[in-house]
Amino acid sequence: MSSDKSTVLLEHHLKALKLPTILREHTKVAASCTKQNIGHTGFLSQLTELELIERERRAAERRLKAARFPGHKTLGSFDFIAQPSINKTLVTELARSIYLDHRENILLVGSPGTGKTHLATALGIEACGRGKKVRFFRVTELITQMMEAREERVLARLKGQLAKLDLLILDELGYVPASKLGAELMFDVISAAYERTSVIVTTNLPFERWVEVLGCERLTGATLDRLTHRCHVLEANGQSYRLKDAKRRRKTQPKK
Repeated sequence: MSSDKSTVLLEHHLKALKLPTILREHTKVAASCTKQNIGHTGFLSQLTELELIERERRAAERRLKAARFPGHKTLGSFDFIAQPSINKTLVTELARSIYLDHRENILLVGSPGTGKTHLATALGIEACGRGKKVRFFRVTELITQMMEAREERVLARLKGQLAKLDLLILDELGYVPASKLGAELMFDVISAAYERTSVIVTTNLPFERWVEVLGCERLTGATLDRLTHRCHVLEANGQSYRLKDAKRRRKTQPKK
């Protein structure tokens, strides 16, 4: 069989086997291996490594897209100096995502604008990078979706999707009080996640005020009991980033 026919047949097989990186790179790698006198085993090893790297890159992109983060935030861009109340050592340890293997939770508690959502997002992105399935929700968004799913009789499907996650991020608990049904649905999610799925919650309310959101002391106690069992608490007590930035801009504006 001629070289041209062999190449055509090889590329046909690679397309059928869905190996796009090998299809794209085999000629270049073959030329490089010939120059370096690398045998067929080394040639195949290099090609399969490239395919695996590209597959993981695409998988990581899909995980990030599926997580629906509000933005791309990293721990490297978080200003720990501006928020000294945040335990940087603990955050660095949590970034290794070992807490996910132990089904532990993270509670980020503090005033608005102190970087809680930034940290939750950054930890979620770190988890995605380690092959974990993550989903980010504003608390009000999740409650709304669950209420709509209940009305449309597809609530079981939504719960099934949540059950497949390694990490569920619930952002901004406490900004809007939940209805009785909303609070019960939220408790249902947290109860189902207990010791199965790690949960990160950001909140502007201390624990003793969660009843203002959930509306029932019994439900609040049961929710906190599940979340705080095997959990890490991070407190952000500094001044709001947004408030400080607004003050800085006012100072730098020219006087009329």
